[in-house]
Amino acid sequence: MTNYQCKKARLIESLKQTNGRVRLRKSTSNLFRNRTSSSASLDVREMNQVINVDTAQQTVEVEGMTTYLDLVDACLQHNCMPLVVPQLKSITIGGAVSGIGIESSSFRHGLPHESVLNMEVLLSNGEVENCSPNGKNRDLFYGIPNSYGTLGYVLKLTCKTMPVKPYVSLTHTRYHSPEKYFEAVNAACASDVDFIDGSIFSENELYLSLGKFTNEAPYTSDYTWLNIYFRSVQSRSADYLSIQDYIWRWDTDWFWCSKNVFAQNLPIRLLLGRKRLNSITYQKIMRWNVRYGITAKINALLSRQPESVIQDVDIPIANAAEFLKFFIKEVGIKPIWICPIGGHDPQRVFPSYPLNSKGIYINFGFWDVVQNPEKKPTGYFNRLIEDKVSKLGGIKSLYSDAYFSQKQFMDMYNGAAYDALKTKYDPEQKFKSLYQKCVLKN
Repeated sequence: MTNYQCKKARLIESLKQTNGRVRLRKSTSNLFRNRTSSSASLDVREMNQVINVDTAQQTVEVEGMTTYLDLVDACLQHNCMPLVVPQLKSITIGGAVSGIGIESSSFRHGLPHESVLNMEVLLSNGEVENCSPNGKNRDLFYGIPNSYGTLGYVLKLTCKTMPVKPYVSLTHTRYHSPEKYFEAVNAACASDVDFIDGSIFSENELYLSLGKFTNEAPYTSDYTWLNIYFRSVQSRSADYLSIQDYIWRWDTDWFWCSKNVFAQNLPIRLLLGRKRLNSITYQKIMRWNVRYGITAKINALLSRQPESVIQDVDIPIANAAEFLKFFIKEVGIKPIWICPIGGHDPQRVFPSYPLNSKGIYINFGFWDVVQNPEKKPTGYFNRLIEDKVSKLGGIKSLYSDAYFSQKQFMDMYNGAAYDALKTKYDPEQKFKSLYQKCVLKN
């Protein structure tokens, strides 16, 4: 047997010996919701290898727990990359496909699950199903995205890749109104650029960043240590990065969230060094803080009432300006990251995260804490956001806190289709349901 087959066999045997509810034991997680109860763990940490990069077919075969850091390294050796690479090195490809991932190539290639050609999925009964768009398990293939491991665990995937050039040429253009800004985003999506995203610092300071592959660069900037990428967006109109540094441009400072561990201060950056300035380090600090409750104790001591608002939401582009104005007025977190999503194949419909029927969406990413001057109901700001997203015809990623009622959840995430898949592929409910896992957090 191959190394992958040996690991798969051990995992199947381990699952068959496990009683009751099951969760994954893994080396990395980018979920921002804490469990309130424990389950038996299934150790999937060794399912973390790139099996084959096929440059002729422009595909990569990879195990589900492989981080994008390792996947990108393997692909770049063959002058290619996955069609969509989520922004953080610690994200796994299985996590991005069974959850939701995004990046600046999403305007053309959609979300990571839209470039998957085949999956092997471990079910709760220990069986492994091969899933493809037109195979016998096509319903499971389309049902896995946004299921977060509640239908089965992705063990192996075959995904599309695309050729790359050594460098990316960047332009950053400032706009002064949300309406003009999203008009420009929409126009850029129809142009010949390779990458599109944006950074919003206020209602009249909005930057659109466009990237194009290039074989030559007059210079390259380095944002992996002392220089901070998001500050360059405000200070320069053009830039050049190596393809590797472009892919990970946001990782060094976790976008701008490194401020929470004081890593945007020069002495701290010097102390941490290039190797520790990344999402993997910040993730470990975050887990440590949650485990020991340091921030919670400080807030209690200072009588503060903070609310964590860590979300990504997707809004139809026609309603994007309205959402932005609402968010700045009612929530006030800044900066905000945006990324357009398009390029959907109308023949490939993913029922639990249906984006492909309404053209371009705009992803808004905002990750911070709102300090309440007075005590508000639990999840006050998150609920405001959820209500607005729903009214504007949008949808929200489920990697963080969610407060939907069960009916709201069923309506937004096509609960009837999900329940049919759950009954078919996990009839004994050995895995939690999507609502239990993402809203009830039990």
